[in-house]
Amino acid sequence: MDIKTASALRRLRLVSVPEAVSFLLLLVCSVLKRTTEFNAVPVMGAIHGLLFVLYVLFWADAWNRTKWPLKTAAFYFAMSILPAGGFFADKRLKREAEDAVIATRARKEGVVGA
Repeated sequence: MDIKTASALRRLRLVSVPEAVSFLLLLVCSVLKRTTEFNAVPVMGAIHGLLFVLYVLFWADAWNRTKWPLKTAAFYFAMSILPAGGFFADKRLKREAEDAVIATRARKEGVVGA
């Protein structure tokens, strides 16, 4: 994996958890808006919207650089529209990055089958 691909995956990981947290907070704010006088939906909606746009941009860049199959790309996109999906995306992206590092080291050391 080259440095640009690793950077694209890292950016996607860095925004996936905050995007998931903002989605969950937006849901809480929506409930509070309907049950109390508290209304933080406009603020939380803007924050979540920005993080969602960043997630989609970073997802598109990562897909372009990693050449994921459509199924994998669709999984990561679906994680952006599901509450708490970013947590699952982060976990899987971390594992994918670690596997890529191991494969790169094995190729450098000349291990067969890497």
